[in-house]
Amino acid sequence: MDHATADQPSSPVLRGEHPRRGRWIDLLTQRWVCATGRLLDLREHAWLAGPYGEPWRIGADFFERYAHRCGLRVRCSGGDGGLVASMDELCGGGFDADRLAPAVRDFYEHTAAYQLDLWSQWCGVFRPLGWVIRRVFAAPLQQLNLPMHPLATAHGITSQIVELCDAGSGRRVTTGWLRRTVEDGAVLYAGCYGTCTPPGLGRPCVKVVFPLPNGSATVIMRPELRERGSLLLLSEGRRIGDAGFYFLVYRSPTTASVRYVRSMRETIAVAAGENGAAHADHTLTLWRMTFLRMRYRMVRAPGERGGRRCP
Repeated sequence: MDHATADQPSSPVLRGEHPRRGRWIDLLTQRWVCATGRLLDLREHAWLAGPYGEPWRIGADFFERYAHRCGLRVRCSGGDGGLVASMDELCGGGFDADRLAPAVRDFYEHTAAYQLDLWSQWCGVFRPLGWVIRRVFAAPLQQLNLPMHPLATAHGITSQIVELCDAGSGRRVTTGWLRRTVEDGAVLYAGCYGTCTPPGLGRPCVKVVFPLPNGSATVIMRPELRERGSLLLLSEGRRIGDAGFYFLVYRSPTTASVRYVRSMRETIAVAAGENGAAHADHTLTLWRMTFLRMRYRMVRAPGERGGRRCP
């Protein structure tokens, strides 16, 4: 997660075996990406490199499996680990982290200390499509398992921070954030967080990699400051090299087919609330039509300061 190392070509994703087989629905998606995307050498485009999954499942133990596969060490962050070591990693291009509201900055730098509540709403004609994707793709895979209605997370969600570090130097390579439902333990998201500087934008951005079979869904979001120190993250652009949504399918440990999905956009607005809490409004659109809204409330936990410890 250190910005100075986020774009290094020595990313562990460029080592090890590359699996090829999997479920038919995953293979169909991968073939679409390979047919319509660009083949890139990730040694030259290291800003896009990141973890990819095995063919059959992502699941709650992905970070441990990935660390073993790539020779990394899992470092327990306890109750104080953050998605970023410092929001200063994002400074540049007019963004000044010192102007962020204290609660917003504290959440990103000490994410594991927070308890999360989540409400979600699928919109209009997209709801049946969301149900199909969840049933056929997300639930069996245990990844991107988006809740279908607000009560799906009524019992709450868990939030676990996992730091993956270089075994020799101890340098943090990436930070995993695992979110699960309390009611049944289903994985909502297993994502790897870092920063990168897309060449088309030339300024630091938030980079989130959601491992998928033989590849990933990668979202690159540029940060903007808004009123009263709130933070807006935007994943929008025009082409490869901009902020936006990317599908990657790894053809070898060093090359990937990359499909930039211009029609898919995300916005995350994070603001300070009362009593040191923060809240986030997460909106996803396709062809400029909103298909999913999610609202998070983040409150510092008492006692152990939140966050489940690494196993």
